[in-house]
Order: sequence, then structure tokens, then C-alpha cells
Amino acid sequence: MYTILVVVQVLVAVALVGLILIQHGKGADAGAAFGSGASGTVFGSRGSANFLSRSTAYLATVFFAVSLALAYLVHGQRDTSSGSIVDRVSTEAAKAAETAPATPAAPAAPATTDEKKAPVVPE
Repeated sequence: MYTILVVVQVLVAVALVGLILIQHGKGADAGAAFGSGASGTVFGSRGSANFLSRSTAYLATVFFAVSLALAYLVHGQRDTSSGSIVDRVSTEAAKAAETAPATPAAPAAPATTDEKKAPVVPE
């Protein structure tokens, strides 16, 4: 179900981008009045505006609905045992500390007296 919705989401997004790029801006109607050739198109000088704007509105509605459905599905699959990632990490760290065996610290290497200490330079 999730995969199908993601595929639909991507296809609708690509179609929306294509439809938006095909549409003319509001200033294109003024150019048609002076004979720029828009009146000789398939939809006529005004016909494509209704078709393309309605198609864009329908695709935007589908995009919005699929986005909500995907959000609902992802929210349902989330682990709801803890509301915060910080709480979850601190709980896991506490569990790891309880189950880890106590290991003794390794003895420090003996310091040699031949080493010269660098003088401390005040800043």
C-alpha cells in the first residue's frame, strides 16, 4: 500500500510540474490580443486556461490527499513507546549500562623521570 502511494505521489508531482510549466502567465493574454498567434492553438485563446487550470486543481487535490494518506501510514508505523528521541536514546543508554559487565580499568603506564615537561606559557 505504501509503495503504491509513493508511486502515485511521484507521478502526480511530475504531472503537476508539467502542467504548471505548460500554462501561460497572466501577461500572455495581452500578447494574444496583438496577434501573437495564441488564438490559433488547439484550445483557442481562452480554452486552454480552463482545461489546464482545472487539471492542475484536480492533480493538486490528489497530491494533497495522497500526502495526507502517506503521513497517516508513516505515523501508524512509528514506534509510539516514547514521544521524544532524546528519551528513547537515554533509555537505551541506561539499559546498555545495566547489561554491560563491569571491567576493571587497565593500569596506567609508569611515567619516566627522564621526560622533560614543557614550560607553561601564560596566555
